[in-house]
Formats: sequence, C-alpha cells, structure tokens
Amino acid sequence: MGGETAVYRQRLARLQERFSQFGVDAILFFEMKNIRYLTGFTGSDGVFLLLPDKGVLLVDGRYITQAGEEASQCDVVQYRDKISGIVSALGGREVKRAGFEAAVLSVELYEKLRGKLPPDLLIPLTEALTGIRGVKDDQEVSLLRMAVDIADGALLQVIERMRPGVEERSIALEMDYRMRALGSEETSFSTIVASGPNAALPHARPGPRRLEDGDAVVMDFGAVHEGYHSDETCTFVLGRADDKLREVYAIVKDAHDRAIEAVRAGAACRDIDRIARQIIEKKGYGACFSHGTGHGVGLDVHEAPRLSTLSDQILAAGMVVTIEPGIYLPGKLGVRIEDMVLVKEDGCEVLTKMSKELKIL
Repeated sequence: MGGETAVYRQRLARLQERFSQFGVDAILFFEMKNIRYLTGFTGSDGVFLLLPDKGVLLVDGRYITQAGEEASQCDVVQYRDKISGIVSALGGREVKRAGFEAAVLSVELYEKLRGKLPPDLLIPLTEALTGIRGVKDDQEVSLLRMAVDIADGALLQVIERMRPGVEERSIALEMDYRMRALGSEETSFSTIVASGPNAALPHARPGPRRLEDGDAVVMDFGAVHEGYHSDETCTFVLGRADDKLREVYAIVKDAHDRAIEAVRAGAACRDIDRIARQIIEKKGYGACFSHGTGHGVGLDVHEAPRLSTLSDQILAAGMVVTIEPGIYLPGKLGVRIEDMVLVKEDGCEVLTKMSKELKIL
C-alpha cells in the first residue's frame, strides 16, 4: 500500500510543479479516469481539488468509506450537494484561480459554479491537461501487460471455434466470455468480429452473418485489468486466401511493420502516421485507409497521444500506443492489423503477443 501511495503522491507533485505554468493555484478534476489516475479512487462520481500542498477528494455519502480506503493520501470530504461542496472547498482554501477540465465540465455545471464563485476564478484548461496520463510508470505498464495477456489468452481459445457457418456474433460473444472468464473486469469496447464484406467497415458490429470459406475476418478486442485496457486487432483468413486478399494483407502488414520500426522517444506522431500512410498510398489504396495510425492506451482505450496527420504530439519514453493501419474495400473485404507498443528511448517493445503474419484458419 505504501508503494501505491508514493506513486500517487508523485503524480500529484508533477502537476503541482506546473501550477505557475498554467497560471493557477489549484485545479478541479471532474473526469473520473483522471481522478482515478491521481488518487486511486475507483468510484463513479466525485470531484478532485488539487492544491499546492495537498489533494482534496469530494464525494457524496455513497463513496465516503471507499474514498477513505482508496485515496488515503488525500483529504476526503463528503458533500450532500456537489455544487455547494465545490464552492465550500474552494472558498475555504483561499483559491484565486482554479483551473478545470474544459473538455469535460458541462455547460450546465459550469454556469452553476460560476454563479456562486468570484468572477474569473475558474480558468479553463484544455491542452494543458490532455496528456497528463500519456507517459506510463512501471506500475501502469505492468497492468497493461496483464490486460494484454488476458485478451491474447482468450483469443487462442476462440480461434479454435472459427469455422464456416459460425455467426460473427457468436464469435464475439465467445470472445467476451473468455476474456471475462480469464479475469477481465469488462471488455475494453464492443468486440468487433467482421467477416467478408463486413470487414470493410472499420467499426462493424458483429451480426448474424455466417463465416464463409475465403473470408477475411477482422477481430478487434480488448480486456481490462485494474482499470487498464488492451487493444489489439487480428485479421484471419478462413480456409483459403485469394490473390487480392494476400496483396492487401501484405501491404497492411508492411505499413504496420515500418511504422513500428519508427516508434521511439522523440518521434513525431504525425511522422509515424505518415510512414504507414505513404506505404498504403504508394500501392494505390490511400483512399481506403480512413483513420489514424494509432492512439494512446491506458485507463481509457483511446487517450493521448494521437498518431495521425493532425497530431502535433511527440512520443516520449513510457508512452503506450497502438499501431493499426488498415485497408477497407467497400463490399469486398477489409484488413486491419493492430499491436500495442511501449515507447522506449531507442525504439519500442511490442506488448501484444499474437503473431501478425498471415494466418489461415
């Protein structure tokens, strides 16, 4: 417990050191994933006030015992009304400028707070807080590895059941069950199983379509361990692979491999995206790659940084990101290959275990 408490104190200290940079003397957090990251509190509602010398976790009566156990390094204060609780906490600390998560706070709650606080006390912070969870510490990487192991273990059991005549939704249900049976708290997102022409839909929903010989089957899945998510996509081929499918798979695999080779601390996220995208474009499929090359993974399955043409972020050692190029041919087929990688100073480590060589089932 002491080691965990030290981790949270270090996270708080890193933010407190940036108060002058942000132009604030306190920060209010409303996003529960950020509150969990900073305090260890796993409840579904609450507010966290970070001050120069301490953290104050505000919760209602449902969570007072849980908050005291999970966030022992913070002051825990119970409120009956959230607005009144926040106003009281801020007023009692002589806060003059309190930053808040502008991308999270609703307009309704903001207006209610502003009506009860001194003018100009609330300072919107957006970009400044976007990447606070970007660099993972050793504890976080360990939890991500466990999530990966759970998901990959489930996949090994499920692919044995993939055969012609089986419905997509049956495979997805089996995958969800196996991940939960192996210890996943929930699924990272709605598991994708998309076969044949459905594989051309990047976010297809598994339905009643039955797998057929020659299908590409895209499986996008993830497990959750102590709040941390995995995210992996495998594209399998059922029975036989025709020339077009082999061609598309080879192009996506090359883009995936070259992008992973370029991942290292100091690399620009847009450059990683460009490397993967140019390989696909040169083969004439640029218009068929319709999403970014990757994203950060942690307490959220999609978090900073973004690996896309629009990103101005730089990779840092300790970040965990996905590399997931794809080609989608409407009405015909789709291929996506995705791995999670840990950024290091001199390269990266691939965390996901399933081989991404073409696998015919």
